[in-house]
Amino acid sequence: MLPTLGAVLELPVLAAGRPHVVAGADHLDHPVRWAHVAEVADISELLRGDELILTTGVALPRTDEGIVEFVRTLAALPVAGLVVELGRAYAGRVPSAMVRAAERSGLPLIELTQPVAFIEVTEAVHSLVIDGQISSLRQAQALHETFTELAVEGADTAEIVRQAARMAGAPVVLETPGHLVVEHDAAGHDDSTLLSRWQQRSRAVRVPGRAGVDPLSGWVVATVGARGEDWGRLVLVRPPDDPHPHDLMLVERTATTLALQRLIARDREGLERQTHRTLLTALMEHQHPDAEIGLRARALGVPLEGRRLLGAVVRWREPRSAATLATQARLRDLADAVAQAARDAGTAALIGSIDERSVGVLVALDRRDDDSALLGRLAHAVERVVRYRLAGADNRQLLLAAGTVVAGLRDARRSVVEAQQVADAASHLPWAPGFVRLHDVGVRGLLALLRGDARIETFVERELGPLLERGDDLVGVLRAYLDAGRNKSAAASALHLSRPAFYDRLTRLGQVLGVDLDDVETCLALHVALLARDTA
Repeated sequence: MLPTLGAVLELPVLAAGRPHVVAGADHLDHPVRWAHVAEVADISELLRGDELILTTGVALPRTDEGIVEFVRTLAALPVAGLVVELGRAYAGRVPSAMVRAAERSGLPLIELTQPVAFIEVTEAVHSLVIDGQISSLRQAQALHETFTELAVEGADTAEIVRQAARMAGAPVVLETPGHLVVEHDAAGHDDSTLLSRWQQRSRAVRVPGRAGVDPLSGWVVATVGARGEDWGRLVLVRPPDDPHPHDLMLVERTATTLALQRLIARDREGLERQTHRTLLTALMEHQHPDAEIGLRARALGVPLEGRRLLGAVVRWREPRSAATLATQARLRDLADAVAQAARDAGTAALIGSIDERSVGVLVALDRRDDDSALLGRLAHAVERVVRYRLAGADNRQLLLAAGTVVAGLRDARRSVVEAQQVADAASHLPWAPGFVRLHDVGVRGLLALLRGDARIETFVERELGPLLERGDDLVGVLRAYLDAGRNKSAAASALHLSRPAFYDRLTRLGQVLGVDLDDVETCLALHVALLARDTA
């Protein structure tokens, strides 16, 4: 961190010269990289920018044009400022041409009304610069050691964010790409004030590149991610009038540690998921005795023996053909999210992928557990974790299906298989939050399971064939009649037809099909055929 020109002017050696800023007073925050004594005008090739130029002016041009060109050359570099000692070349004050040129160029111009030893000034400035660099290196080393220790010790997200807030002395927020708060530490400030209208405020803050400072809000922001996957954004909330020199370094180092922590956790989680998947596969395919599966599950912290068990599956609502194109990484991420949700919900379960698109869950229930209440907590936790951990995921495409509670490992496979069948059937039903069980899928679910069966296709053709061949609007008439529970007035109203017009079409419909539309069993068969056609 370089000292500013304002800080340099407060050094005792310069203060002794009674400095007076005659131009560029609003640029005293310019950093000073070095101090250089110059008594000739042609010095631009010796400078690199941000130097403080010290001169008595004895060898500077005597014409206004020469003075103006000298000032413009320094401002173009730009240098941090020009300090002129009065008394040798200029008596009383610097030339007005120099003042005007410095003001136009935004170059700080300082008069020294008392003589000073320039060698002492350069020594003091150089010491200040070097001290600042050493301090910056020490702070960088402290950041490195702190966050390296956090990474090595496997600190969780909350601890990393808490440490960043402590070191910054300001609130730190970790958010998703959609600006949902994952973790935060208010650093002693009020939580409600910090998070009030957070999404709206955060969306307005944009910085170029992967890290930077927003000049309007003062917030310091860094993208969090690794291996081409950005999954979050870290925000240090700082007022714009209170910048700290090491904030950007701190935020970048914190973001790196968070990304590393997630990679380590994913690798550790991946090994655990593999073991869970192996046990679920063994259970589904009868590869090992139940006692062995129970023993290995207990070693993983999932006690299955002597427990009631509940099978469930979590998957995306998509056709099987599309699911086979999904990457293994997507399924792995979903399995990791479900495992985290189970931990959050306090649920002991084996969790792992059981086919190319489904995550299987075998929940161990104790005597006091209510399976519906537990499934509700799990569904809520899954939706929340997926929203936070899987960027861009649409929770309305998420499906949690559950089987029947069974007495032990012997029947556990049946519960999981039932959950798979329910998921197959429910994938064609309208989305609803929570979970789905067998009684929720009804006739539509049964027909979805039988989709593609030649006997169903034959049934549909037999019941609706003559009607489908016509290709007119009588199919809509039949649907409205059946959806209204054979209430002719309600059906006519739904189709915006007068009752005589509807009765006429209903008569033609019965003639085309050759059936009595007042017969309950006939209408039931026609309704099932329509539903089967809809799910085909």
